[in-house]
Amino acid sequence: MSAELANIGWFFGVVAALALLFAAGLKLPVRIGSTSRVVTAVLVVGAALTVAILANVALFRHDAYLDLTREKAFTPSAEARDLVLALKEPIDVAYFYQKQNPGARALTTMLSQLERQNPNFHVRLIDADQSPALANSLGVRTYNSAVLRAGDRRIEVVTTDDREIALGLLRLMRQREMVVCFAAGHGEYDIDNFEFHTHFEGAQSHHHDASGLAVVQMEQHGIGRLRRALEKLGLVARKVSFATGQAIPDDCAVLVEANPRTAYSPKESELLRRYLERGGSAMVLVEPDYVLDDSIAAVLARAGVKIGDGVIVDPRDHYFTDEQMIAVSRYGTHPVTRGLSLSFYPGARPLETVVAPNVRVVPLAASSTESYIISDRLGKRVEPETGPPAARIIVLASEGRITEAAKPFRLIVAGDADFVSNSFFPYLGNSDVVLAGIAWLTRQERAPTMKPPVEVLPTVTLTGAQMRGIFIVTVLLMPGLVALAGVAMWWRRR
Repeated sequence: MSAELANIGWFFGVVAALALLFAAGLKLPVRIGSTSRVVTAVLVVGAALTVAILANVALFRHDAYLDLTREKAFTPSAEARDLVLALKEPIDVAYFYQKQNPGARALTTMLSQLERQNPNFHVRLIDADQSPALANSLGVRTYNSAVLRAGDRRIEVVTTDDREIALGLLRLMRQREMVVCFAAGHGEYDIDNFEFHTHFEGAQSHHHDASGLAVVQMEQHGIGRLRRALEKLGLVARKVSFATGQAIPDDCAVLVEANPRTAYSPKESELLRRYLERGGSAMVLVEPDYVLDDSIAAVLARAGVKIGDGVIVDPRDHYFTDEQMIAVSRYGTHPVTRGLSLSFYPGARPLETVVAPNVRVVPLAASSTESYIISDRLGKRVEPETGPPAARIIVLASEGRITEAAKPFRLIVAGDADFVSNSFFPYLGNSDVVLAGIAWLTRQERAPTMKPPVEVLPTVTLTGAQMRGIFIVTVLLMPGLVALAGVAMWWRRR
């Protein structure tokens, strides 16, 4: 951004200098001293050419691009610029565009701008209709295809969006396959589903938790949106089941346990402990109604985490009008929480930190200090009314060693699983929380990152405090001021 501002400054500076020279030229005498008019004309033309050449050199070396469209339709996204600036090896991009497509023409403009950001980013813009032989030689069969190459690695992306090009760069830059394993065998959220909605249907109403599970469970719902986002980032999503006693594979960079419905056996808990001892990383997401087995609770306690009982209610910071849908805008200091915006957790149980040797635990997200706990979604308060107000931890990050001889592990535990489901993953900062957590668990928190685009309808989302503020201003304050002005006018004229 500083380099771009410097280029804009150079641009306006050179234009101002040229305008000043033009104004001075209008006042230049016809003859300079005792020279003839011909010599004066030659000197003036030579000086003008010299100044124009120098000005063009300065503008070329400090090129500035101004996009005056309201939507910034011809400006690359900040993520794409950051990713191109971070390139350490040469990348060749051949984009075969269709001239009649306005989106493709806009992308050619953005690619040209990105090429100037880093000499390692080489771009060729090719009209596919005029160069069919070249397209065939590279195996391109579709309009608006970009062929990205780095050494002997090659990726083809069909798009008119610069973010898709950036995601292709991320996949191209990965030197090895990174596998994210999703635990299966305990009724977890499925990664192979329709990617639109996650819910359970009860006899009387519609739920997002398991309160209606005994009646009918809608099939083919789960966390397909998360899986697709990971695949766009170049990660491999795979199901694993260790209920049969098989060890968690060593190639699992991360193990995700999302919303288990049946209890772990002591043998399965032992397999998870061994995985963490080998330096594994895990993300454990449990709902308030899930009953933990003592064996898995002991493994988590050795990692410095205790999962409490009950449901958090937050009268102050909640999403819309549901006080059990906790809204979080302030986070703990951690690589996962860097730059996060508002996220929300639809029904969360409290977490606690416990003392564990060689382990560091950091709370990532918590409710407000006005929150309290109830026994279940329809239950009464567990705590006394006069108890001191306190924030309730919702998400924790833990790292360290299970034993002295073990390798360093990483672990993220959340008292809610719905926030990663298809129903809530794309909204506000929920996807940022999950993807940043997986980047940290894969030990790539310092690598270039980007959020894959997720297709959702445009919505306006407000917290409970924001809704109360709007209500006070629009329903009470503004009509009250109008009424007060009317009464004052009547009083003055009576």
